[in-house]
Amino acid sequence: MISCNLIPLPSKTNLEPPRDTQDRPSSRANHHAHNLSFSRHIKEPSKYPKHNNLRNLLSVHTKNPHAIYKDIQRFAHQNKLKEALTILDYLDHRGIPVNPTTFASLIAACVRLKSLTSAKIVHTHVIINGLENNEFLQTKVVNMYAACGSIEDAKKVFDKMPVRSVYPWNALLRGNVVLGGSKYGEVLGTFSDMRGLGVELNVYSFSCLIKSFAGASALFQGLKTHGLLIKNGFLGSDIVRTSLIDMYFKCGKVRLAHRVFEEVEERDVVMWGAIIAGFAHNKRQREALEYTRLMIREGLEVNSVILTTILPVIGEARASKLGKEVHAYVIKTKEYSKQLFIQSGLVDMYSKCGDIIAGRKVFYRSKERNAISWTALISGYILNGRLEQALRSILWMQQEGFKPDLVTVATVLPVCGKLKELKYGKEIHAYAVKNGFLPNTSVSTCLMMMYSKCGLLQYSSRVFDSMAKRNVISWTAMMDSYIDSGCLEEALGVFRSMQLSKHRADSVAMGRILGVCGKLRLLKLGREIHGQILKKDIASVPFVSAELVKMYGSCGAIDKSRLSFDIIPIKGSMTWTAIIEAYGLSGQYGAAINEFKQMISKGFNPNHFTFKVVLSICEKAGFADEGCQFFTMMTRKYKIKASEDHYTSIINLLHHVGHYEEAEKFVLLKQSST
Repeated sequence: MISCNLIPLPSKTNLEPPRDTQDRPSSRANHHAHNLSFSRHIKEPSKYPKHNNLRNLLSVHTKNPHAIYKDIQRFAHQNKLKEALTILDYLDHRGIPVNPTTFASLIAACVRLKSLTSAKIVHTHVIINGLENNEFLQTKVVNMYAACGSIEDAKKVFDKMPVRSVYPWNALLRGNVVLGGSKYGEVLGTFSDMRGLGVELNVYSFSCLIKSFAGASALFQGLKTHGLLIKNGFLGSDIVRTSLIDMYFKCGKVRLAHRVFEEVEERDVVMWGAIIAGFAHNKRQREALEYTRLMIREGLEVNSVILTTILPVIGEARASKLGKEVHAYVIKTKEYSKQLFIQSGLVDMYSKCGDIIAGRKVFYRSKERNAISWTALISGYILNGRLEQALRSILWMQQEGFKPDLVTVATVLPVCGKLKELKYGKEIHAYAVKNGFLPNTSVSTCLMMMYSKCGLLQYSSRVFDSMAKRNVISWTAMMDSYIDSGCLEEALGVFRSMQLSKHRADSVAMGRILGVCGKLRLLKLGREIHGQILKKDIASVPFVSAELVKMYGSCGAIDKSRLSFDIIPIKGSMTWTAIIEAYGLSGQYGAAINEFKQMISKGFNPNHFTFKVVLSICEKAGFADEGCQFFTMMTRKYKIKASEDHYTSIINLLHHVGHYEEAEKFVLLKQSST
């Protein structure tokens, strides 16, 4: 078995991967037959031709300039920018000029590939050819820089333009939209400048503005723009109305989006796609599928964009029958059956429906595969509990010549943590460093959790300390690492540091810290957190409300716990389990059992965690008869398979009350089930 050559982290991180990853893993019978090799099996990238090899590429010397332009345009159309730029450089050395049409093809390729480096090279050649004042190319160059994420370069070119039509202005608007985030102020500022200078706005100007509001969930600005559209008579445009639908959905205003959609008499497939994607974005799976059916009834065909939207919806709804119908449609439509992202969507859909065998068949029957499709299969294995198979797939992926990307690494790291595969986790860490993935927040967060699960809390802390950029998820992950390791005071320290940073705790972080307050019996701090929860208006989140009920119970304030439970508008299994546990934590075992009985009488189904809490309470209280009754209820009535915790509680309970023969029966039952 081969392991990768570990390289040290950059000095600024102050974090080195553990050195023992160069050792060969110990042999284990039928357990991970191969090591994770991140230094072998990767195909070397093909070498692009240099000037002296150009004759093998095309016979430049025997062609006229127009034929050479066609060759450059062909490479650009194929996204082979290195070959195209090599020829362009050669022509520059020979003094052969290049026409604007050829540059337009190169610019389009840079936009598709989002390659800023190539974009700057193309722009340099535009200047060398004396075309920097060509209005057609100037607009294209502004759009190119904006699409590649360099607004500064786009503005430099824009500011040098003597005459500015609406098109370069729209390019600037679009560039700021591409940057995303909540900074829609730049887009709004540019739009205001356009109006102030009397630029004739078009539907694309308004579309870019609305898209910026959608990305920032800026509802108020979106409503104002909607009014401006009505005033200026642009509301009849399908492009604008589709943008409005998308904006309202992303701002969580489903009814407003639906109203805009219903006001349109003739809808194209793009508008249908917007409302289907909007319902999916807002977790309205039933409506998303229903509107897909309505679209088909109106005689429109499902395109590849809508397919990739509804496949995850089908998976989340676990509608396997409908998923098979969609699969049949994909096979029938041969064009779609060849598209890798649709194949990956089918693998993901079947995996979410619990049919990993069907997902694997789709994967292996696909003529082409890439890193995305391999990652979809690995995610499917993880989702269906086949963790070792997921880990082995990394090796198989490399043997086919595909390099694990950032998403693949972030997907497989939690597997290493769950399986306690520290050696493989270290190898992936080294691979992430070598390939420049570590500055990524998601990968760093996954590394923290992996080391924590493997018992190396100090490495989790060092990864966290080395992160240049953090988000709420990474802060919460560091808190979780300390909580899982029993370092509750340190977890509180992380929470306080987060409060002092620019990041604010979300519902998950609040729930976690409430659990810490309960375990440490910090009632005063718990009340402060409760105040913040009310201020943030997240008390109705089930996880938060459940942790709040348990916190007060742990701190002995059962009256507060009861009050917090009673004011929950919509209760579920999680909140009922919380009040049962709260009574148990305060020592009121009889009241806890009564709450459990009430839960059942009111039609709520207890889950495996509910029974874990109830059996634990019976164990502490010595309720042998109730414990046996509830265990039987769990396995027979609710068809819940008993876990090790369930068996441990019932066996300890029966031993405690002196029912040794019955306890022995459960011991044998536990052994047979495992």
